[in-house]
Amino acid sequence: MTIRQLYLIDGVYFIVLVFVVVLTRATARRIVGAVAGGVALGVVALASIALGEKAGWWNMVMTWEPYFLTLMMIAFTMCAFIFLITWRIVRRFGWRGLAVSLGLLAIIGPARDYTYMNQFPEWGSYASGIAPVLAISASYVLFVALGHWVMWLIAGPAREDRLARRSWKAG
Repeated sequence: MTIRQLYLIDGVYFIVLVFVVVLTRATARRIVGAVAGGVALGVVALASIALGEKAGWWNMVMTWEPYFLTLMMIAFTMCAFIFLITWRIVRRFGWRGLAVSLGLLAIIGPARDYTYMNQFPEWGSYASGIAPVLAISASYVLFVALGHWVMWLIAGPAREDRLARRSWKAG
């Protein structure tokens, strides 16, 4: 991945984040929680990239220099839009909605990553076998579950959000 590609990714993710903030009518507290979740995702994602390379599951062509890693962290942080979406899912469907979302990510994540690697082989490669697929799948689940949890710590439970549906008691 090049610096220019990272600039593009950072910009696109920022635009998506702003769009999702408006669409979900996120409060300042929820935005801060989502961004904190994005930071947590970034730290764990960089660690998982290093771990996967050490385990031989993949080889990412990236420079482990501060400027490059900063741009990667910005990209991961801008993924905060994911947590605003999962927030709405949990608010509407509860923990079961989050569980279904994580299950879908476990399936979609490896397909997404393998598609990107086929389109951009200069970014790296995956080892053959099931181990890389399972590692990618587990990573997606871990990233979103961790980010959502960090958001919950800051913004509180989704069901207590001011936009949450209320069950009105006859009275």
